[in-house]
Amino acid sequence: MPDGTTLKLAKHSPRSRYQSLLGSSLVEDPAQIQAVDALHNLFERLPTYRDSQGLKPKGIYLWGDVGRGKTFLMDLFYDCLPSEGKLRLHFHRFMARIHQALKEHEGQQDPLVKVAQDLANEYHILCFDEFFVSDIGDAMILAGLFTSLFELGVLLVATSNIPIDRLYENGLARHKFLPCIALLQQQTQSIHLAGEQDHRLRSGPSLKDIANFASKSHNIGMNSDMNFSAIFDQLTELVSNSEINQTSITICHRQIPVVRAIETVTNSVAWFDFHALCEGPRSQLDYMEIASRFNTVMISQVPQLGGKVRGWIKARGTEDGIGDNQAASTGERVVSYAVKDDMARRFISLIDEFYDQDVKIYLSTNVPLTELYLEGALKFEFRRTYSRLMEMSRG
Repeated sequence: MPDGTTLKLAKHSPRSRYQSLLGSSLVEDPAQIQAVDALHNLFERLPTYRDSQGLKPKGIYLWGDVGRGKTFLMDLFYDCLPSEGKLRLHFHRFMARIHQALKEHEGQQDPLVKVAQDLANEYHILCFDEFFVSDIGDAMILAGLFTSLFELGVLLVATSNIPIDRLYENGLARHKFLPCIALLQQQTQSIHLAGEQDHRLRSGPSLKDIANFASKSHNIGMNSDMNFSAIFDQLTELVSNSEINQTSITICHRQIPVVRAIETVTNSVAWFDFHALCEGPRSQLDYMEIASRFNTVMISQVPQLGGKVRGWIKARGTEDGIGDNQAASTGERVVSYAVKDDMARRFISLIDEFYDQDVKIYLSTNVPLTELYLEGALKFEFRRTYSRLMEMSRG
């Protein structure tokens, strides 16, 4: 963004908007005030963008436990910005966009610089929800991408469940990502939303909360209690049987089996068996396309996930999913996870995507919801999934 650029901001500021919601849809939380003040101060500096010394303001990195209002506060800030020059995406959607852009610039010199330039030409503020790095390919891309974006004057506002210095923790070749961590610490103000309240539940997501919720929800329950055939018929009662697909649908150029599915202009419902969605070669791109095509998704036969954590030896070679130009020798290293953690990770990603895109879900499980994930390497991440399932089903 060039020096001297002037922005016309919305009538409401983050602070005034936050205060206007208190007492109605918002419960006052002292732990959020610091974040609101920081977002407000950044908002006020945007009209001139750079101060008299030519320094651009720092972005903001909001982190904390599930349900502390991180996404809400970032969206509140985002909605106060002018309609142009801003981009708000879930982080995995942003990375999918970057990978696609790199393919388009394939064979060119310094493709990351060109991708960053294209972004900077269109946006001066990037807002990411759920910033989390688990893939070495993404880690290596981000280091170069953020360097270019920050040099071009782009601001970052992000949410995450973990502090900056723990991003890509225990990741392969993490030392190559440390410059990116240092850059984020330099270019953003890190704010910890340390409140004790989960605003999705008005309390922490304890097993008792989850059990009480599951017993009252019409959207989530044990397979024996959920008549999915009747639910699907009710959701599609105005659709003729000839329009219902009972075989498979094409997602990302691959066939995915469905129990039933219907896509019309006014109604789109898909009923999947869990294993069709979360077992085998499924990726975030699959879930993104499903979320864009269906307003309601039914998932049956969800098994107990996770399990006892074990240490596994990663064989010598290259890390899965890394292209030839970014190959990294793994050596022999021990990775710790449970047998069903791969499925659990896909399920977490699936719920994140459906939550972000306001997809209505119905879920039937093989075990009580409280027992869906008891052991495994993803217990921290799954707390967010529990919380989001509750909020989505109440809506």
